[in-house]
Amino acid sequence: MRTVLQTVAVAFSMFSAVPMPQFKWNERNMRYALCAFPLVGELCALAWTVLAVLPLPAFLRGTLLCLAPAVVTGGIHLDGYADTADALASFGDREKKQAILRDPHCGAFAVIRLACWFLLYLALCVTLKPTGRAVVCAGQGFVLSRALSGWAIAALPLARDTGLAHTFASAADKKTVRRVLAALVAGLAAGQIVLAGWAGAAMVLAALLALWQYARVARNQFGGISGDLAGWFLQKCELWQLAALVLCQLLGVGP
Repeated sequence: MRTVLQTVAVAFSMFSAVPMPQFKWNERNMRYALCAFPLVGELCALAWTVLAVLPLPAFLRGTLLCLAPAVVTGGIHLDGYADTADALASFGDREKKQAILRDPHCGAFAVIRLACWFLLYLALCVTLKPTGRAVVCAGQGFVLSRALSGWAIAALPLARDTGLAHTFASAADKKTVRRVLAALVAGLAAGQIVLAGWAGAAMVLAALLALWQYARVARNQFGGISGDLAGWFLQKCELWQLAALVLCQLLGVGP
């Protein structure tokens, strides 16, 4: 039980801003930490559920929904999104893109892409009709994106043998992690479709398309995945899923 709790604490310490007990990370408590990563998504889902039921003006509620995931995670994935946006905007060779990912400075394109991401995500949060099923579907999108992200770290080639992704991939029991997270993805996908029909299917398709783009861009432009690319994927995955849900609502086929 102690190892299980430490495993969960490792995931929350790395991928959230929630204070956790301090202890030494080792092979035992990091082996399945990626399997606990989706639990951070459940915390994001809980925050969304609480905010959605508050009697607030639509724009204020949408703004809080937009900011809630960043508050829970401390912005770690947004940092990767910004770094990757800078690298992709350079149109340089693989070595130049890798160098930009390692550069701690924030470039102009990172700022521009982050501003665009927040504006679009805010617009979607404000437009979303916060019905019970819609909020549940949106919340489980946070879990699905993290399950796919954890699976990718255990399944896809790495760009280099240093960094966050390498740390978790090298410590993981990759075969077990892939199986557990693949089963979780399948269960979440089925649940979304049962709960929301076409809207649920559209959200799952959006998540899988984001994963496909992630794998393709990582392989062709960076030589493999990294922690920054993982953050880039997760932010795109969540944006695309919410866009799919809102679009289905606007078309009259959403919950």
